[in-house]
Amino acid sequence: MYEIFDSNDLRYYYDLQSAAGITPNYTPGKFDFLGEPEIAEQLLEFNDGRHGIINLYIPTMHCSSCIWVLENLQKLAPGIVQSQVDFPKKTVRITFNTDEVSLKDIAILLARIGYEPTISLADSGRKEKTEDKKLIYQLGVAGFAFGNIMFLSFPEYFEVEEFWLEQYKVLFRWLMFAFSLPVVFYAGQDYLISAYKGLRSKFMNIDVPIALGILVLFIRSTLEITFDWGSGFFDSLSGLVFFLLLGKYFQKRTYSFLSFERDYKSYFPVAVTRIDQQGREEIVQVNRVIKGDRLLIRHGEIIPVDGVLETGDAEIDYSFVTGEARPVNITKGEKLFAGGKQLRGPIELLATENVSQSYLTRLWSHSVFGEKSESKFKTLTDRIGKSFTLAVLTIALVSGLYWAFTDPAVIWNVVTAVLIIACPCAIALAAPFTMGNMLRIFGKRKFYLKDAVVIEKLATIDTVIFDKTGTLSTRRYDQIEYEGNELSPREKSLLKSTLRASNHPLSRSLYNMLKEQDITVLDSYEEHMGQGLYGSKGDASIKIGSSEFVDNCTSATPDKSVVHLSTNEQYRGHFILHSQYRDGVSQLMSELGEQMEIGVLSGDHEGERNRLEALLPNLTPMYFNQSPEDKLFFVRSLQDSGKKVMMVGDGLNDAGALAQSDVGIALSEDINVFSPACDGILDASKFKFLGTYVDASKQAMRIVKISFVLSLFYNLIGLYFAVTGQLMPVVAAILMPLSSISIVAFTTLATNWAGRKIK
Repeated sequence: MYEIFDSNDLRYYYDLQSAAGITPNYTPGKFDFLGEPEIAEQLLEFNDGRHGIINLYIPTMHCSSCIWVLENLQKLAPGIVQSQVDFPKKTVRITFNTDEVSLKDIAILLARIGYEPTISLADSGRKEKTEDKKLIYQLGVAGFAFGNIMFLSFPEYFEVEEFWLEQYKVLFRWLMFAFSLPVVFYAGQDYLISAYKGLRSKFMNIDVPIALGILVLFIRSTLEITFDWGSGFFDSLSGLVFFLLLGKYFQKRTYSFLSFERDYKSYFPVAVTRIDQQGREEIVQVNRVIKGDRLLIRHGEIIPVDGVLETGDAEIDYSFVTGEARPVNITKGEKLFAGGKQLRGPIELLATENVSQSYLTRLWSHSVFGEKSESKFKTLTDRIGKSFTLAVLTIALVSGLYWAFTDPAVIWNVVTAVLIIACPCAIALAAPFTMGNMLRIFGKRKFYLKDAVVIEKLATIDTVIFDKTGTLSTRRYDQIEYEGNELSPREKSLLKSTLRASNHPLSRSLYNMLKEQDITVLDSYEEHMGQGLYGSKGDASIKIGSSEFVDNCTSATPDKSVVHLSTNEQYRGHFILHSQYRDGVSQLMSELGEQMEIGVLSGDHEGERNRLEALLPNLTPMYFNQSPEDKLFFVRSLQDSGKKVMMVGDGLNDAGALAQSDVGIALSEDINVFSPACDGILDASKFKFLGTYVDASKQAMRIVKISFVLSLFYNLIGLYFAVTGQLMPVVAAILMPLSSISIVAFTTLATNWAGRKIK
């Protein structure tokens, strides 16, 4: 790497950050599929035959030196014209000359310098989403009009009788009318449309009284300036729409660098190697694999389709699909399932299904993934909308009838004043500002929610279901037991020296256990992929690994993670490795157990049952060997019994349950790598604080309810002026913005205070 940087005048890299980056680990042939023009064309954002643009995801990007190297790629490959990094999204956008450098060459270059791109089936045919800026434009229009209308209204407020102001009063009023037009028919159009759709569906949502207030404000104000009755309420109208849009914008703020809608395509490769009848290898797109195809799966590759093992030794890691932590050894003629990762050299399989009909893709085609839970969930604001609308209309009708017999001349003023002042602007602002601010606080604490509705759902949860592997436990091991003959110091030294050269997770766990042992230089060392390690020094030799690999092994422990050991061809014993559970699991379970029901669903074996029982409250239900469909149906059965369920998982095996649950939370060691479709992503380091997030959600709902009470107080004051026929423009101009600003201030301060308790 130094030679590459030195020859291209990039040595400044080493001044940016010491020990930056990772060790490159490029596997030859890994990006051969990018040499296929048809595949490359689907991945490119732009290609005119001379220049191409590709946007690549670089998961290892982590610091300023990474940015510096990736934005200087043109010095490493002459065909690259420009490269631009989006650090929050961990992507690099590369413009290159297709005649001088290919997409395959770029991927290989990035892999060799330690920035291997992740390219999945989800990238194929993906088009860059354009950000919808309509809300920003609407907010800008409303804010601009609000400021100018307030400025033009000042002489009316204070009844200034200066000559030139009197001369141009009519002009000022019509200017206010002109400014109000885009506010009503552009900035406020979503409220009018929503109210219309609600009434058409015979449902009174909160937008109905808001739309009624906007229209009455506009119509009455227009009539007042037309017949010279007064200056109208254009300031209150523009202020109302501005604050409503501000609340909506605040609530819609989310995390653009995260994806909450990922499916199996984000995990599958773009292409795979197919072997034809003549034995020739060809690269084809995954979507074109059909039943009967013979496929070559190399070490570390994902199996894209269900099939039968034809040749080779298969050791498959299904943890991402089933949750089972232990690799599964498959022999010739046995079934292989899509989504597993091959861990032991190359294998050949015969596809028994099309990609679209494989087990994993059938799971993803379940109806639960097409449902929109938001359509079934009505927020608190929507639930009070009908009652509030009926109350406002009733007050307006009763007031009108009263004044019809008392003073018919003021009926128009009273009825319209009631509809204006009772507009639920403060109620409509309470939830957006409370939830929006809580979203921001959660984000700072590494808990990222899809939208504000999830907070309201969290507050209703009464049952929590946890996955085990990767959720309650990490994929590392912390407790190791040795069963067998005692090892001599020389054997321990040989064992540690042999383990030292391996990067397998089990090897690293055992190596860390032998901290006190000396290290010796081995005469020979061999690593048999997926089987074990061999090392020798002088006349002593050692084997560590599976029971099939180790000499004279007769021990069987099917429900545990075990590493066997022999020295000089004599079996010595085995190490039993127990899962490492996350910090604070027991405390979290105790906290949640006091408030709601909890349970564990695991695709893993029952070997950890006893350890789990010690961590969980008494009588906590635990279910093992659960398939992804089992988890989904279990969650559904709880919901059918009236439970509000939160599912916490980490992989594809939990995807169905996460989608089915009322709130699905994906736990992630790295928020930028794959996580299944979910409502929220929780950083694994904050797992033990999950209970505080649920409590904070409940506090947020209490804040919203208190805000509704305050808003009702303002409405009662305003209604007094309206019903008695005393509503003046200056009163409306003061009361409506005051109620909105005070509600915003209260919700912001209250949520910040509640957020201080979140760690």
